Amino acid sequence: MGCFRCSGKSNKKLDEEIDNKNKNLNKQADKKQLIADTPRVDSNANLKKEEVSNDGQLSMDVKNLNLKDDSNNSGKSAKPFTFDELAAATGNFRSDCCLGEGGFGKVYKGCLEKIEQVVAIKQLDHRGVQGVREFSAEVMTLGSADHPNLVKLIGYCAEGDQRLLVYEYMPLGSLDKHLHDLRPDTRPLDWNTRMKIAAGASRGLQYLHEQLKQPVIYRDLKCSNILLEEGYHPKLSDFGLAKMGPSGDKTHVSTRVMGTYGYCAPDYAMTGQLTFKSDIYSFGVVLLELITGRKAIDQTKDRKELNLVAWLLRK
Repeated sequence: MGCFRCSGKSNKKLDEEIDNKNKNLNKQADKKQLIADTPRVDSNANLKKEEVSNDGQLSMDVKNLNLKDDSNNSGKSAKPFTFDELAAATGNFRSDCCLGEGGFGKVYKGCLEKIEQVVAIKQLDHRGVQGVREFSAEVMTLGSADHPNLVKLIGYCAEGDQRLLVYEYMPLGSLDKHLHDLRPDTRPLDWNTRMKIAAGASRGLQYLHEQLKQPVIYRDLKCSNILLEEGYHPKLSDFGLAKMGPSGDKTHVSTRVMGTYGYCAPDYAMTGQLTFKSDIYSFGVVLLELITGRKAIDQTKDRKELNLVAWLLRK
């Protein structure tokens, strides 16, 4: 990847450029444009209040997505579920069924009797417009996607003000749980497994960039969004920040900066110009985590080693 030097000492000018860039990023972090201790960059820091009401947006999203009951159709279309069905599958969203909590809602493990399958159910926060946007982005991205390295969207619920997404269940959880903060009795991933995961994630990313009818920029590639099934087969997940890529002779998409500090490409963070290369940078950070076993951002390290990329560039 072009962002990283393979070997040799840098010259003085290049080191100064790197230090200046890192200082700019640190200033942005201090201003909460990029926040290290939260799963996502604060999307509300410097934004005007939404003019469209939540209720109005909630009433439009299903219509705009053309979500229909595809239960009588063959193929891989996402199926509609009622809220009662999903509540029953999770024991009314019991706390002991909760797998984790992200920026826009909680994820529960459940068993759907309708399809006799164990699933993961994401319940989006219906109180905010951003949750509605995540619902729309997920359905638009995964609804048209079919690849072994992307998590499968099984169905959805758009009932009243409730917005839920139903995915295949990934028994081994997310990659970060197998890389960082391991228990003393846990064996680290071997080299072949790490490279298998990296190769699978890269194939999923290539599919989004090159093989979809409308190319997609993932915008949130990180270890916690790479889920693992049996055999450590990786699948990309959580497409709530996904954005349609530039078309025609356009080179980028202008958008407010969103993503995760440590994985977000510096040029995108500074300019708001989103390109496919932004995802490649994020993939490079994941690859470095796989190789080194260190976190992209590690708050337990001193300032010089806090940011994995900056630390390696100083080597």
